[in-house]
Amino acid sequence: MSLAWLLTNAVAACLLPPLNGLLPALTGFLLLPRRPRLGRCLIGSGFALLFILSMQVVAQLLLKPLENRYPALPFAALASIQADAVVVLGGGRYLAPPEFDGRDDVKGHTLQRLRYAALLAKTLNKPVLVTGGRPDGGASSEAEAMQSALRRDFGVDARWLESASDNTRENARNTAHLLGGQGVRRIILVTHAWHMPRSVAAFEATGLSVLPAPTAYVSSQPLTPLDFIPRASALDWSSVALHEWIGMLLYALCR
Repeated sequence: MSLAWLLTNAVAACLLPPLNGLLPALTGFLLLPRRPRLGRCLIGSGFALLFILSMQVVAQLLLKPLENRYPALPFAALASIQADAVVVLGGGRYLAPPEFDGRDDVKGHTLQRLRYAALLAKTLNKPVLVTGGRPDGGASSEAEAMQSALRRDFGVDARWLESASDNTRENARNTAHLLGGQGVRRIILVTHAWHMPRSVAAFEATGLSVLPAPTAYVSSQPLTPLDFIPRASALDWSSVALHEWIGMLLYALCR
């Protein structure tokens, strides 16, 4: 397991739900005997933050600017796209799944990205690169699990595997190095719509020419009355959105 990955995610956990609400509330509880007014304020603020972030309408408001940055590719015009390769980013592994004989497989987010990448690869007849390491351990890299799922589920073979990266920035750097030796400069980049702004910034910084191909939009879904009621699933989406906003800020600061 990568120590840098572990520390980064531990810090991120403190900035994201539910800890970004629970930590102020806990601090407030500890301050109650000496600073009752401040303590009550922190407790109320912490739980109010969790309440707000648990509504789908709030999650979609946080996601919408991310997802609207790059529009979906027009389906009818896919065949006319000019590019040298399709690059698909990993979105998580399913470690040691018993129903797959314990061989590491892909999680739902990765499968969504692979589905769209397979469509593009077949439509354009272009080679595919899959990228993702194994920062959290496991027997196989994310790229290896993606290669297997891509072949098994969609009948597409990945030409290149980038399996040494721990994060999106390393995905980009390692991919650029790998493809540069193959004379590939123009890529179609496949990832979730909410992940695309950070991904495009990382890949363009390497000098690659990037055509964004976002998939799996969330904020475009119509709202229902349930979306104004706090739910655990909405808290997950708020966490995804905040993770991207914080990541974009850090990337901008660390250029």
